[in-house]
Parts: sequence; C-alpha cells; structure tokens
Amino acid sequence: MRKVLLAILLASATLAAQDPVRVNPQDYKIEIDNSWVRVLRVKHAPHAKTAMHEHPDAVAVSLTDVHERLTFPDGTTREVSRKRGDVAYNKATRHIEENLSDEPFEAALIELKPNAPKVKGWPVTLDPVKLDPVHHLVPFENERVRVLRTILVPHVKSPLHEHPHYVVVYLTELHTTMTLADGRSIDNPRKPGEIAWRDPLKHVTENLGDKTAMEIQVELK
Repeated sequence: MRKVLLAILLASATLAAQDPVRVNPQDYKIEIDNSWVRVLRVKHAPHAKTAMHEHPDAVAVSLTDVHERLTFPDGTTREVSRKRGDVAYNKATRHIEENLSDEPFEAALIELKPNAPKVKGWPVTLDPVKLDPVHHLVPFENERVRVLRTILVPHVKSPLHEHPHYVVVYLTELHTTMTLADGRSIDNPRKPGEIAWRDPLKHVTENLGDKTAMEIQVELK
C-alpha cells in the first residue's frame, strides 16, 4: 500500500513539475479553467526560452506573429512560424519553447482536458456554417473540436444559430449585440485578445461597428 501511495505521489509531483503555469509562471496565465478546458494566455518576451513542460491536446490561436523553436525531450527541434490570427491543432506534447523573434509574441492556448465530460449540444441543429457560410469559415475540424473563423462585416446580422460549449478568442475590436432565442439582448463590446467561455447558446449576432470584426470560436464535441 505504501509503495502504491508513493508511486501516486511521485506521479503527481512529476505532472506538477511539467505544468507550464508552474515552471514558467511569467509566460503562462490561466484565463479559463473548467471541466472541459484550461485556457492559457501565452506571452514570450523576445528570445525568451522556457523550461521543459507539457500540454495535452490543444488549439493554439496566434494573437501576434510567431516564430519559435520547439525542442523535444529526445533533443530534436522544430521551427514554427505563424501569422497573427492563425489557428493550429497541437497533439499532446512535451517541449521547450524559444522565441526566435526580436518581438514578443502572444497566443491563446485552449488545452482540452483528457477526461472531460460529454459535451452538450453537439451536433447543433441551427448550424451557423450551413446557415451563414460566408461569415462562418471552418479552418479545421476533428473528433474533438470544430474551429470557426467568424468574420463580421459592418452591420451584418446573422440568422438565428447555435453553438455547443465553446471558447471565443477575439482577434479584433468589436461591438456586437447577441439576441437570444428568448428575446433577451446582450451588449457585447470586446477588445483584441480577449477570451471568453460560453455555454451552449442559441442567438442572433449583429455587428454594430463600422469596421469588419473577426473572432475564433473553438466549439467542443
């Protein structure tokens, strides 16, 4: 019994030691933490290099341009270059990150919890991709997530549509109203880089601004 308990304690300590929030608290801040996801805001200073750490499967949304080197436990490396607004799906990994740029970079990292409960509301009936494909693009989709790039031209008003549980990353400033299925209206002004969690939602979105706005929605399955 003692050996089993010791093994559990050692395993827990190892996992904690590999948590990026613990080993690099200046670079990783928790924005959202619930039963389904942990969302980290990642900020690396120019040429900063992290300690070795690990992530579960995750969706990365670049809030600035990114040029970094990843070093893996076996010593192999890989360079990654992304533009602001790019979205990528990363399988569970352990690595060191090094910012190769003279500029800081920032990203939102939506970590998918391995033992998350079943998501409510998937698949959706009022699918925005089918109802309004011009303004709801799908950069990628797999068995765990569907990612939408929602482009809101000035004063556009979407049809009534719905989402399951999802994370929203705002790439630009925007000011929308969300009219819910019960008729209630929610004012929704946002700044670039803000991140929000939403429970299953059925609504109409209207862009009140005079500029095109863009957001990334990570829908969970």
